[in-house]
Amino acid sequence: MGRRLLLLMFFSTVVSAAPQDESSVATFHSQSDLVVLHVNVFDGHSDAVPDLPREAFLVIEDNTPQEITFFSGADVPVAVGLIVDNSGSMIARRNTVLAGGQTFVSSSHPEDELFTVIFNEHIRYGLPEPMKFTTSQAHLRAALNRYGAGGKTAFYDAVIAGLDRLDEASLQKHVLVVLSDGEDNASTHTEKEMLARARSSDAIIYTVSSKDHGSGQPGDDGALKRLADTTGGLAYFPKTEQAVVDAFTEIAGNIRRGYSIGYVPTNTARDGGFRNVKVMVRRKGINNLTVRSRHGYIAPDSGGTR
Repeated sequence: MGRRLLLLMFFSTVVSAAPQDESSVATFHSQSDLVVLHVNVFDGHSDAVPDLPREAFLVIEDNTPQEITFFSGADVPVAVGLIVDNSGSMIARRNTVLAGGQTFVSSSHPEDELFTVIFNEHIRYGLPEPMKFTTSQAHLRAALNRYGAGGKTAFYDAVIAGLDRLDEASLQKHVLVVLSDGEDNASTHTEKEMLARARSSDAIIYTVSSKDHGSGQPGDDGALKRLADTTGGLAYFPKTEQAVVDAFTEIAGNIRRGYSIGYVPTNTARDGGFRNVKVMVRRKGINNLTVRSRHGYIAPDSGGTR
């Protein structure tokens, strides 16, 4: 399919930022008002479930079932940003960080658009300018090694910078993988602003804690979980270096086994209102399935803006 998803051949969706408050979620605008959801399905062992058909899914918007007009479960290229904490708290775990990041890079699709944000109190892009994305695993490995660890932690700013860079990607499916202990002592933005920016994006965010939970090291597990939950992703809290590597391997697999679902809402009111969305899945012979996706979106108003 080249460097764009087949999805883009059918429609063009523009995602615009929602207001920065607790109800902020993604706003989808297009000529057909097609809403697109990126969905992951897990079984009772927390393993991603592949190869489900369209008929297994039900989308409900504000208690009204919707007709699915687009469905894809194919392994397609994805725009992925690796957001890597490189502050002073990471010095002792530098090898763990590199091992996890390189594992993820090795598992990427050959046509994925990849980039890194390496942060302490400064936000730095690992790729050399003017390169914003790369499909080269060698470039990504070099980017992970570009800066030495040290300094404070601008966690919130780094996530927002990663989401801003994803908006420039040519591929339709967007993912951030964030490796940090969740602590922030240097950002110009707040956690509330970071979460609002995440809600206004169409990205799925996975977080991996870099905290050594047995050492008394400071960190904010709650911030990592809230960030992942906001976008339908997952938060991982590994306790060993091998568990970090395993988390990155699992994330790479989940990205590959996700689903894209599109529908045109039956509610055509252009009132700028919030629409609750729930995705359900049923498959004979498979029990205890869990669905992770966004919980809603902001509809356009009559003027085409929020």
